[in-house]
Amino acid sequence: MKKQQIVAAAILVAVIAWMAVPRDTSSTAEEPEVPERQIAAIPEGASPAENPEQITVRARQISEEDYVERIRVRGRTQAFRHVQVRAEQAGRIISDPVARGSRVSAGDLLCEIAVDGRDVALEEARARLEEAEFEYQAGLDLQSRNLQSAVQVAQLKSAVAAAESAVTRAELALEDTRILAPYDGIVEQRTVEVGDLLNIGDVCASVIDDDPMLLVGLVPEGDVSRIEEGARVNAELLGGQRLTGRVTFLASAADAVSRSYRMEVTVDPSQQKIREGITTEMLVNAAQLRAHRIPSSALTLDDAGEIGVKVIDRNNVVRFSNVTIVGDDSNQMNPAVWVTGLSGSVNLITLGQEIVFPGQTIEANFDWDAQSQR
Repeated sequence: MKKQQIVAAAILVAVIAWMAVPRDTSSTAEEPEVPERQIAAIPEGASPAENPEQITVRARQISEEDYVERIRVRGRTQAFRHVQVRAEQAGRIISDPVARGSRVSAGDLLCEIAVDGRDVALEEARARLEEAEFEYQAGLDLQSRNLQSAVQVAQLKSAVAAAESAVTRAELALEDTRILAPYDGIVEQRTVEVGDLLNIGDVCASVIDDDPMLLVGLVPEGDVSRIEEGARVNAELLGGQRLTGRVTFLASAADAVSRSYRMEVTVDPSQQKIREGITTEMLVNAAQLRAHRIPSSALTLDDAGEIGVKVIDRNNVVRFSNVTIVGDDSNQMNPAVWVTGLSGSVNLITLGQEIVFPGQTIEANFDWDAQSQR
């Protein structure tokens, strides 16, 4: 074998042996250590730290407060009374009826029917009453002299009573020619004009009583047990007008179709006059409980998809707490929600809750003044 071949074979054996020897695969080069970035919690109004290596989250101390749970009910406005005033006597309208939209008082004239001899009938009935009374007195005189029997005197007395009834009917017939407003209110409809003929039972006008005005709605069967008569109600009409009142009626039987219960709210008398039939949204005061008012942006989800918030405990450890939303705050300048599930005063992470995780320790100092706590 040539010398060159021997050298090549030796090199090959050496390479194979080097490749077969096990060795540590870790790099011997030293990697630069990246310092762990610190996370600190600061008050909402404070300025972040100038240290670029420090991550900040915002937090706020929130205390438990009394909260009145409210039930949302949709409904409409309704007049306290709405009556169609009908004629009790037939006849022709002889005066101009009250105009629609006019406000009337109890006893004001709505429609006037022609007398048409009713006054004559009254005079005739009074004359017959006078005659019957005279005959009765004469009968008593004869009876005192034993010239008239008791039966005949009783008949004369009965005639007096019948004559009195006839006078009363004639007076009512004459009185009913003037159709009057039954209560204070507004004339909503006028169905007749001068010269129209009214029959008994025909409508002269409809009058609504708007004082007080009612708010009516249907309460779902799941919420009706939490509402009581006398509960305070805040309502907003479709046009933005706000009203207050109290529950004055809550049905004991459910509607057969919707399985909901009718609720009536009497509007406070100091409120501005409103129209009937306007859509309204009512918030009815229900149970009073202890809850926390938190920004809606502070809500987050855990790995299971449950809603909650992240708080910092006394050991500066981040914790996730499940909460239940029981109401919202309609304040547009500072929107918030009311939640239960938290206890006492908590240090709530309001901004940056997505960059911290439960069990993580952060730097925090909650010795804040009263202004930063709210």
